[in-house]
Amino acid sequence: MSYIRSLEKANLSAHPVKHGDLWRDRVVVALGILIIVGLSWAYLWTGAGTMEAMGDMLMPMSSGPWSLQHASVMLLMWSVMMAAMMLPSALPMLLFYTMLARGRLHKGGHYSLTGAFVSGYLALWVAFSLAATALQAALETASLLSPMMEATSIYFASGVLISAGLYQWTPFKQSCLKRCRSPLEFVLTNWREGTRGAFFMGLQHGAYCLGCCWLLMLLLFVGGVMNLAWIAGLALFVLVEKLAPAGNWTSRVAGILLVGWGVTTLYAPALMGLG
Repeated sequence: MSYIRSLEKANLSAHPVKHGDLWRDRVVVALGILIIVGLSWAYLWTGAGTMEAMGDMLMPMSSGPWSLQHASVMLLMWSVMMAAMMLPSALPMLLFYTMLARGRLHKGGHYSLTGAFVSGYLALWVAFSLAATALQAALETASLLSPMMEATSIYFASGVLISAGLYQWTPFKQSCLKRCRSPLEFVLTNWREGTRGAFFMGLQHGAYCLGCCWLLMLLLFVGGVMNLAWIAGLALFVLVEKLAPAGNWTSRVAGILLVGWGVTTLYAPALMGLG
């Protein structure tokens, strides 16, 4: 199988890997990620911690002032949202790493290494969530976000759209995307032994994903931080960009469309509902 041939090519396997073990690992890891992602989406669907009464309805809102409790709720929301959006695109890397970890260990324990890898990956996105929460607070203070957590300024919305579009064409973005799309290349250049090594590998892979997607994540401020359709659309794009055979060109075409959308927003604010 292709994964086993990649393992042999990587020359990191100390013990043979059987096809049956490989399939079992795939099922266990994929199921674990599916549970985490499913619970994350369920949390977002309920709008836990961000629901405010408006007439007879509950709507996701961010209402000031920004107390420590409110900031904690927003940080949790961002962290859960990043897990829901980013973990699916990291699954090929996690499956490949689990296979390598099994090949390196004779008596098992590879699942704990995979868990450490996932923990490192998510820790990086929690750090991003902390920065996003601080940015959200600043934007709300400057009246650039509504209580519904949507952009209120055409200049701000247009600026984010155009910046995200231009970033899609930068060498740094393309370099990070290449590493996200190449599990074999990543492990060949970044392999570390042990649980601590797995955690730092997760951090490093998360850093590549962050370098690839951070401006895309800021588009949430344009479409609505708790707009589930917008969140799902961005998550789907990240998945296609990283996994589809033509992901690199998908990235560049999306950049052109985002710049066009940003320019249109600036000169036709009615299309965004902004004034």
